[in-house]
Amino acid sequence: MDILFTSVLGSAESAMTTASSAGFMWCTLASLVLGLFAALIYMYKHNYSKNFVITLALLPVIVQMVITLVNGNIGAGVAVMGVFNLVRFRSIAGTAKDIGSVFLAMAIGLATGMGYIGIAALLTVIVGVFNIVYVTTPFGNPREVSKQLRITVPEDLEFEGVFDEVLATYTNRYELQNVETTNMGSLYQVDYLVSMKAAGLEKRMIDELRCLNGNLKITLGMPRVKGEVL
Repeated sequence: MDILFTSVLGSAESAMTTASSAGFMWCTLASLVLGLFAALIYMYKHNYSKNFVITLALLPVIVQMVITLVNGNIGAGVAVMGVFNLVRFRSIAGTAKDIGSVFLAMAIGLATGMGYIGIAALLTVIVGVFNIVYVTTPFGNPREVSKQLRITVPEDLEFEGVFDEVLATYTNRYELQNVETTNMGSLYQVDYLVSMKAAGLEKRMIDELRCLNGNLKITLGMPRVKGEVL
């Protein structure tokens, strides 16, 4: 276990001055390999883009280089703060898993930048194993699966409360979320967030709702998620 907490660059307080070329290359190789594993962990059962995955794989070696160059100086703290400030999702909102993966890649780079390859590898293995366990098990699943119900109604229909009896019959919970006009104001679209009492009741509920909205369009599906946040 002592090997895990021993820096291959020598003294952690002055890593760059005591580092050998072999030690530096080992740290760089470890950053690249562990960065690849961090990208694979992120890709496991998750939607992703190629650009983000490549950035995630290369981030540890970039952080490692910065930390190695300034290690032992007061600029180390400034450099770490600067790197964290650069990691911001300005144009595209990042999900919770995106942000967590970025922090994992940066932690790997911080460890390898100070020569602690064993700690970096151990961290990657632990996070990878628990990521697989959490993703493949029901851990974190919502207790109720909510669906979005969109009902189109004519403009001459006083729709407030007209659907409540049907919704109370087939759902455990329903909530009016949005009302908007469409088709040049001749129609209304009423959006509900509903939780069905049981599977297989969707058709019966829609058939009864069609009798109330003049047989206009009704849509029932999963709600659109804007983005997961921490």
